[in-house]
Amino acid sequence: MQYEAVGYLVLPLLPGMAAEIKRIIGRRELVSFPLLKLQNIEAKIDTGAFTSAIHCTKIEEVTCPDGTRIIRFRLLDPSHPQYHQQEFEFSRYSVRDIKSSFGQVQERFIIRTQIQLFDEIIEADFSLSDRSDLKYPVLIGRALLQNNFIVDVSKKEVARKQKIKTRNQKRKDKKL
Repeated sequence: MQYEAVGYLVLPLLPGMAAEIKRIIGRRELVSFPLLKLQNIEAKIDTGAFTSAIHCTKIEEVTCPDGTRIIRFRLLDPSHPQYHQQEFEFSRYSVRDIKSSFGQVQERFIIRTQIQLFDEIIEADFSLSDRSDLKYPVLIGRALLQNNFIVDVSKKEVARKQKIKTRNQKRKDKKL
């Protein structure tokens, strides 16, 4: 037996086991990156992609004077309304082969950062890539989704709508 209650899906497991609760998200959501100073960025939810990705420009690996290597990049690009020209540097990163939706394998830098969806802040890996030719600057893949969310492709911006609904309910309750 399953049922939806305020944006959650409760999935019963085997008899005698506790139910697993996951939030429902749509095919497109607004997400924030608190550590990267980005709020309400459009993200495509893609169950076909394993790794999440964020649009970056000027991505470069740099060797510091002390010999340590860092990754340096700017988020988004000048055509995006939230582009703020700030350079970010990460000393903890990795390099992975990522297969694009076209089947091409690309070597990409991977960083771990925080993403906020609903009121949840989740640590997740993001590949840094030039997504300027794509509609959405952020792609959310299975690695982030698998333990946290269930995707309902008939919906979009579920988190934003839930936030508005909660805020309106609080205002209504305050008036009473």
